[in-house]
Amino acid sequence: MSASTRKQLLPPASSLPIESRRHLRAFLDYLQVECGLALNTRLAYRRDLCRFISHLGENAGDLAKLTTTDVERFLRQCHGEGLSASSTGRALAAVRTFCRYLVVNRVLARDVSAVVVPPKKWRRLPAVLNDEHVRRILAAPSDEQDAHVLRDRAILTLLYATGMRASELAGLCVRDVNFNLGIVRVMGKGSKERIVPAAEAALEAVREYIKADRAAATADTTGRLLLSRTGKPLAREDVYRTVRKYVRRAAIRGRVTPHTMRHAFATHLLAHGANLRSVQEMLGHADISTTQIYTHVDAERLKSVHRQFHPRG
Repeated sequence: MSASTRKQLLPPASSLPIESRRHLRAFLDYLQVECGLALNTRLAYRRDLCRFISHLGENAGDLAKLTTTDVERFLRQCHGEGLSASSTGRALAAVRTFCRYLVVNRVLARDVSAVVVPPKKWRRLPAVLNDEHVRRILAAPSDEQDAHVLRDRAILTLLYATGMRASELAGLCVRDVNFNLGIVRVMGKGSKERIVPAAEAALEAVREYIKADRAAATADTTGRLLLSRTGKPLAREDVYRTVRKYVRRAAIRGRVTPHTMRHAFATHLLAHGANLRSVQEMLGHADISTTQIYTHVDAERLKSVHRQFHPRG
């Protein structure tokens, strides 16, 4: 782990006891080296665990004294602070992973978090764009005077054509796009690689961008596909800003993000008869139950049609 990355992950020197900081630092190294978790995931674990250790009060310096009651009280505190069930559940997942790590390293005699029940959370249906909205967004980069029109067109078409996350798209390299086979190699969460077919329209947009726009960015030495005007690789935040820019230009209301394009990719595939398992593979979901949410989205559309057209709907 680089010094700059470790500085991001570690809490301020005065915020936690020295012994707890030592265990936390070793745990974060373990998450990277042994588990292969991405930086954003490790940052989330770090935030949750800093909150948890601070919550222990006098016992924060001796993690060997952790009890199940400490974990339960922490969850109640999260609830009292107004955290959603989803955020509280994520915090518990961080604590559980940390406790298991402490058991393996013989700091704890047993996993005190194992019997703690996570809060139940409602499964919310994701917002989905219809075909017309998607067409308007993809057509929005039309101003040829815009210096980044080709790059932005490639960003939008790739998001919808492959269902990639913003971070995955930002990390995409030129060599990851195989124009002959019509596929894109995507590095997902936990450094898991997957292959996703891409539509010819998306490949053509990327091909035009590489030839006309990216070629001018001679400062690049990373091999990343998407570059700024100065030749630096784009970050996931840049992808978010690009999507928001063209959503406004397409005059579409509501909050539309790169993840909304991912939802549209999955929902439209299933609506046109795609196999659920195939969509799971393309999205990079470890559990098919995560993918099944999109079948519920399409069910809502069917209910709407039924209510609209059935004589007793």
